[in-house]
Amino acid sequence: MTLVDVMLPYYGDVELMKLAARSVMSQHFEDWRLCVFDDGYPSSEPADFFAGIDDPRVVYRKNEKNLGANGNYRKALENAEAPIVVIMGADDIMLPNYLDIVVRAFESHPEAAIVQPGVQVIDESGISASPLVDRVKKAYTPRTRTPLALSGEQMATSLIRANWTYFPSLAWKTSTIQRIGFTQGLDVVQDLAMLLDVAADGGAMVVDPELGFLYRRHSASDSSVRALDGRRFDEERQFFNGQAERFRSLGWNKAARAAGIHVVSRLNAGTLVVKAIASGKTAAVPRLFKHVIG
Repeated sequence: MTLVDVMLPYYGDVELMKLAARSVMSQHFEDWRLCVFDDGYPSSEPADFFAGIDDPRVVYRKNEKNLGANGNYRKALENAEAPIVVIMGADDIMLPNYLDIVVRAFESHPEAAIVQPGVQVIDESGISASPLVDRVKKAYTPRTRTPLALSGEQMATSLIRANWTYFPSLAWKTSTIQRIGFTQGLDVVQDLAMLLDVAADGGAMVVDPELGFLYRRHSASDSSVRALDGRRFDEERQFFNGQAERFRSLGWNKAARAAGIHVVSRLNAGTLVVKAIASGKTAAVPRLFKHVIG
């Protein structure tokens, strides 16, 4: 059986998708399968590109109907068969050592359900970038020079303070992520919800500082749009309050306090107030303020 499935839900820029696929095919570690799930992109170019690749490890599938981002991610996850799975972004890039890092981490830490390698953020043009959101992530990322395993309340508290992970760069134990799955009704905090489910389930995450992945940050991403008009924070506030109750029931008082305060989420809303006013989206200001104070 193949050791790693790289699942690539796709709809969007064709050239960036090609770069993502080529980065998988350029891995030093060779025991992988790449499955591309084309969510009905209105062009034959993706199919033509993969038709020209003579590698049985590369599988291209086009959905009969558009499933939407969440539906396509769920389909990709359901089709994972290898012990380890990566649900990669269609515009991100694996460095050639990425799979070496994650396979080594799982072998060294059999208790691990997740591996987070080192990540560099790039912009739309592929240039290294460090916007405010990623500077905050870096500030909250556990500082370590060697692989570090987190679990239980320690893992939950660290992540609930600020989600410093990058979902497309995460490698998962397939049996764990398929059992937990994507929570229905969540858009913005979907990845954080899965991570906290793993922590509550007794799983562990290994943080390996070795750089292995390039995450592409787009200024016009869905989460950016939702944040500016306030929708993101409506979802976040409800989510954090629910997690605070959950952690209290587990006796994780430190994690419960961090969830109840959700200080980074509130600060994020505060920084967007001026931006909302400047962009003419004044209707969003009350929603943003509600999150800042509530």
